Amino acid sequence: MGSGNVQVIQYLVDTRPLWPKATKTKDLENEASRALALLTDEEKTKVLRYYFVADAKMSLASHLLKHWVVARYAGVSWWDTKLTRDEKTKPVYVDPTTGRQPVAFNVSHQAGLVALVAVAGYSASGEAEGEGRGGSEVDIGTDVVCTSERRTRDHRVIDTEGWAKFVDMHADVFGRSEARYLKGGDLLSTQPGSLPSLARAQEIVDFKLRCFYALWCLREAYVKMTGDALLAPWLKDLEFRRFRAPAPGTRDGFGGDGGDGGDGDGDEGREQEVITDHEVLFRGERVTDVNICLRSLGEDYMTCTAVRTPARKEDALGWKLGPFAFLDMETVLGDAEARLG
Repeated sequence: MGSGNVQVIQYLVDTRPLWPKATKTKDLENEASRALALLTDEEKTKVLRYYFVADAKMSLASHLLKHWVVARYAGVSWWDTKLTRDEKTKPVYVDPTTGRQPVAFNVSHQAGLVALVAVAGYSASGEAEGEGRGGSEVDIGTDVVCTSERRTRDHRVIDTEGWAKFVDMHADVFGRSEARYLKGGDLLSTQPGSLPSLARAQEIVDFKLRCFYALWCLREAYVKMTGDALLAPWLKDLEFRRFRAPAPGTRDGFGGDGGDGGDGDGDEGREQEVITDHEVLFRGERVTDVNICLRSLGEDYMTCTAVRTPARKEDALGWKLGPFAFLDMETVLGDAEARLG
């Protein structure tokens, strides 16, 4: 998607069908040799260090997407997409000539899906790309969650300890009012159309878990946007008030083409709910400078993107976030190899 010279990029890669003959992480050295050859030695080591091959696949795709978005949208050769870390240790690409970040990006992965969000070509001053102040003028973060990945474990804990105890186990990363809201009676009454009137106990628990993971997704995207970790000292000062979980999609919604690497709507036509109106407080003050989009994807997944432009808040607030397009790994590899330089 673009507005003028600004492009807002949102892609998903489904790693579950990739490299099917790799049943162990070490198998990727042969089965994914083409992809691994595009990483630095340090990145390859990180990928192959994972115990579970599913985690290694997501790590491999994440590394590739970060280089791919820089190569494609900053217009540099593949081996010139050298990534560094900013003062908050967030991965960034800084143009060595201008000192600018021509592409601000972030990635997330869970349960086989890897999400990439980025903004390219933005300048708060309106100057041509390559001019103006150094550093990033865009803060962006994303998260993807799967409500069913740990369903058996979650239900077991809730059946044994109770819902309130389950929430309290994670309360350290929630805002002051959020855990109370999750545990309180208002949770069910303030989520319109979310449960049938004669919902069974298990359906109620699944709904509460969906709310829990929706909040997690919102907070994670916001925190990643700022560049801080979930252990940031101000976590309790951030509060999403009476947040709402998007309804599950009625179709699985995976396997969209997105294969041309363009900016088309790769999940177009899939039924999903999108929530963009959020009441967010930081240290008691309403947050009005962040564009936050929470959306369902299929029955079990949710994605969230959070973006802001500190110098001109109205710019980010005016950008449309989503839907994500599915990107084929063959497209990524083909683009990378064409840009090896």
